[in-house]
Amino acid sequence: MKTHIVDASVAAKWFTEEEYSANALALLNRGHELQAPDFFMLEMDGIICKWIRRGIINVDEGEEVRSTLNRVPLQKHPFGPLRDSAYSIAVSTGRSFYDCLYVALAALLKGRMVTADRKLYEALKNGPFKKHIVWVGNVG
Repeated sequence: MKTHIVDASVAAKWFTEEEYSANALALLNRGHELQAPDFFMLEMDGIICKWIRRGIINVDEGEEVRSTLNRVPLQKHPFGPLRDSAYSIAVSTGRSFYDCLYVALAALLKGRMVTADRKLYEALKNGPFKKHIVWVGNVG
């Protein structure tokens, strides 16, 4: 079974029809062990609220997305133990601390972080964390 750390940019594609949504959905199939820092759910709530404000979904649909997310087989890890590693990664790469929490978890679990954040992927794909990051378009 492959260990994948998924960020909110990938999970958002589970609920929208856009480029790479099929790749993101493929992660929900058997054979993929999904992991994330525990603040992942907070990030998703923020995305859902944004969708509601923009009229992409209504409040009831937002509640349905939240309910569905609670049933996704996603192992959540406390972010506290990742802080020091994430801080070091953020300082050395110039990426956001929050993004680097996902990268730190991927390194800790010897897995790969799947992202749909093009800037993050481009910044890390050739550096010391290249074995821990994968573009969502390369999944599936």
